[in-house]
Amino acid sequence: MPSASPSGVDRRVFLTSLLGASAAVAGLSGCAGGSAAADTKGAATAPLAAKVPAGTSLKIASYLGQQQLQLKLAKLPKLPFTVSSWLNIGAGPDVINAFRAKSLDLANNAGIPPIQAQFQGFAAKIVAIDITRKPNYLFATKPGSDIRTVADFKGRKLAFSQGQAQGVVLLRALKEAGLSYDDVRLVPLTSNQFLTALQSGQVDVAPLANTQVPAYLQQYGSKGARTITTDVVDLLNLLWAPQAVLDDPAKAAAIAAYIPQWAKGLVWQWEHPDVWNEEFYVRTQNLTLAQARGITKLANKPLFPPSWDEAIKWEQETADLLAQGGFVKKTDVSSLFDHRFEGLAAQAVPEEYRK
Repeated sequence: MPSASPSGVDRRVFLTSLLGASAAVAGLSGCAGGSAAADTKGAATAPLAAKVPAGTSLKIASYLGQQQLQLKLAKLPKLPFTVSSWLNIGAGPDVINAFRAKSLDLANNAGIPPIQAQFQGFAAKIVAIDITRKPNYLFATKPGSDIRTVADFKGRKLAFSQGQAQGVVLLRALKEAGLSYDDVRLVPLTSNQFLTALQSGQVDVAPLANTQVPAYLQQYGSKGARTITTDVVDLLNLLWAPQAVLDDPAKAAAIAAYIPQWAKGLVWQWEHPDVWNEEFYVRTQNLTLAQARGITKLANKPLFPPSWDEAIKWEQETADLLAQGGFVKKTDVSSLFDHRFEGLAAQAVPEEYRK
């Protein structure tokens, strides 16, 4: 894999500029803060408590309020602990910074943020996995673009966030198309900057979440913007937590109690698309019902694997892909998984949702 940087600078400098100098320095200087004794699979050795101690609380990420809404609409039993705050936070770099600040205990992300945290030296582990089989992202072009296939990305400016799922989806798409990093221009941005970058022509292409595509095409489709569909997926939808949180027996027990509710909430959302369309997309995101239905058609059926073997393999492939490009150091991802929680999500759902 070519070693030239996306914009003429070393890729590790590129990483620092993307995540913010203060976060990078904090991660590289304080890497051992969340470490704990581990078994051969990287899990903390203390067994999970059978009951959540009284007075336990967690700070949980709930991007756009989706987690609370799922639990509310599904009418699930009350959690056996206090959620002291639901944080409207979703982007991987933001989650890592919140973990560092100890303002967040548990987050929902794709597979790449835990790799990024490990590269920065911050100890955190994956505690639950939902497998996604269909693409969650489409590649959108700027208005007036003549790009129609991934092969047309050659020589173009591509929005790239290496700390987020969108970044690895782009890298995998380039690899499948036989394009190297030298064949394109990677523009370092975070995903919340992608739409503005497309609108202004700062980039030619950006990977957009399925939820963003209907509104973008409605506004710019008549001006020549389009989407490019691929079969590239980001396999992992996961929950993860700082090692320091997992080292706390009470908080670890609370996370173990939360995982089944998380899984059941996703199943409920899948089984009640009409209610979710109205209550979330229309009522809270101001989309039309037609747009909401379009998004739901692209949704993934939740699948919770009793074994994490496939997930670990996928995560290792992702880490290797990033390392090949010089974005992170080559690493073994097995230590990113806390196997004490393996199977908890699968046990909580009907058999058809067990991968």
